[in-house]
Parts: sequence; structure tokens; C-alpha cells
Amino acid sequence: MSTGYRTAARLGFRSMATDVTFHVEHPTPDAAQALEEAREVFARVESACTRFDDASSLMRANAHPRRWTTVAPECFDGVVAAADAYCMTGGVFDPRVLADLRALGYDRSFAAGSPARVSRPATRERAPLGAWRPGFRRDTQQIRLGDHAVDLGGIGKGLAVRWAAARLRRVSAHFLVEAGGDCYCAGSPAEGGPWRIWVEDPRGTAPTTDTGDTAAEPEPPIAVLGLTDRAVATSSVRFRRWRQGTADVHHLIDPVDGRPGGAGLQAVTVVGADCAIAEVWSKTLFLAGAAHIRAEAAARGLAALWVDDAGTLHLSDAIRPYVLWTAS
Repeated sequence: MSTGYRTAARLGFRSMATDVTFHVEHPTPDAAQALEEAREVFARVESACTRFDDASSLMRANAHPRRWTTVAPECFDGVVAAADAYCMTGGVFDPRVLADLRALGYDRSFAAGSPARVSRPATRERAPLGAWRPGFRRDTQQIRLGDHAVDLGGIGKGLAVRWAAARLRRVSAHFLVEAGGDCYCAGSPAEGGPWRIWVEDPRGTAPTTDTGDTAAEPEPPIAVLGLTDRAVATSSVRFRRWRQGTADVHHLIDPVDGRPGGAGLQAVTVVGADCAIAEVWSKTLFLAGAAHIRAEAAARGLAALWVDDAGTLHLSDAIRPYVLWTAS
């Protein structure tokens, strides 16, 4: 007897400077439409929230942060989510670091080449940013950012994963949304059990998922997680780091001083119910640095793992139930 369901549906594409894959098990006949709608989610988020296009909604708002600006829904919701994250983390997650990133030379997408070479390290000490109180007018889709321009890179991809997953959930209870180090794992893969998520070793190149593909021989991960109805996000300096003068710098900025944070850490991975929230906490824990990350993860009850500058893998107690394998 035929059910009208296919075994699996899959779509891969490039967005937000990363490879994105949707893998849907036991999809309904309208899966193709849902996959396309989910792809369009990524396209709209990238278009509205990129800081590398002056015509994007975000950059139009950044051009006059003290004024009310009408923006695309994805940008509006993205800034609302960033403001919620700012409150949730006590200001540790603060997107008002666009000027700091530019001062470090990160003024273009890595897809367009390395950040601008800055001959001297930035030694300026900027004044504290103060409390962030953005304004929102939901009925007119207007935002007012305040005194400083913002960068949504720390939450935008997680939101795209969240919203794409909502589209795919209409056609199956079992699917994977994978976008670089950010994933959402619904239900189970065809073989049963949890989805196996590969956590890349920040000292090398490794895939973030194991879905049975054999087109390329992957390098060993540093850990493998087993996830069902859970999201995972990683903050890492593996790819977005560069030289400024004689110093190595990266894109994970401490809003307190505007300088790259996370002393002693190479990468942090967090498991949670939502990808955008996991992304927020992975950056927040990274900024705690190697000296304080364990205490911060324990105090928050976060399922986290991290790799320090020596290449050593560390696990919080809350993540242990999800760990299938580690390299050490």
C-alpha cells in the first residue's frame, strides 16, 4: 500500500557565507514547496540583516540609529531578538559592536576576501556604551537603534535556522536544518535514534553533521552529539580571524572594551531548545574566557562544550547526556 510519502527530501545551497542543508525524513507530498520556503527564509534574513550591503534594512537603520527607520520584518524581528538576548544575558550579548569590528578591519564579508589590513593595532579606549534601549513600533515595522550601530551576525543565522525549521515542521516531524555550526534536529533520521552532529575540531576542518554522505572523506571531529528535538550552535574563531598589525584578532567582540574576547578559548558549542538562543549563549560563554566559562555554564545550567587554546576539550555537566563520542 502506498502512503504517498517519499523516503527523504533534501536541499542544499549557499547562504550567509556558509553551506546550508535541509534533510527531511518521510516528507508529505508538498515538501518541495516547504523546502523552497525554508530556503527563502535564509535569503530574506541575509538580505535584510547583512552589514555588508548599505541597502539592507539593517544598514539603513544603522545609517541613522537615532531615527525611526522602517525595516523588513526579518530585520525588525532580528533586532527584537537581539534586544531580548541583551536583557537575558545582562548585557554580555550586545550587538552594538559594528564600529569595533570596522576598527579591527572587518569591513567586508569573508566571502569577498580577508578583512582590510590594518597596519597598527587599535589601542583606543572607547567610552562604555551604556544601557541599550532600542525602540520598536510593531504596527509600522519601525526601529530606532539608539546611539550605536549594531551587527546581527551573532544571532542572525540562528534565527534563520529557527524560522526555516518552522516551515519544515509543517511537512515532517523528522528533519535536520544545518547551517555551518548551527543546526536544528527534529525527530530522528531514517535509521532511528538521535541525529548525530559532528562538532568540528577548531584546529582543523571537519563537517558539522553525519547524515551518511560519503562524497568526501571527513576529518575526525572533536566530539559527536546525539540530538533529538534540539538545536546546537557554535561560536569559534577558527575561520573568522586575521592579523591586525602584529596581533591576531577575531570577530567575537567583548562589548565592554570593543576588543576580541574569549581569552584562552578557540570554540564554544551550546545545545538548547532553540538555535538562536543557543547561538546567543555560545557567544556569551565564549566571552567569559577559559578562566570563567565552566562556572558560567554551571550557573546558567547550560549544555556546553568548549576547546581551549591548548586544544583540550571540556564538557559541562548538562551536555554529557548528549555526548556520543569525544576525541579525548
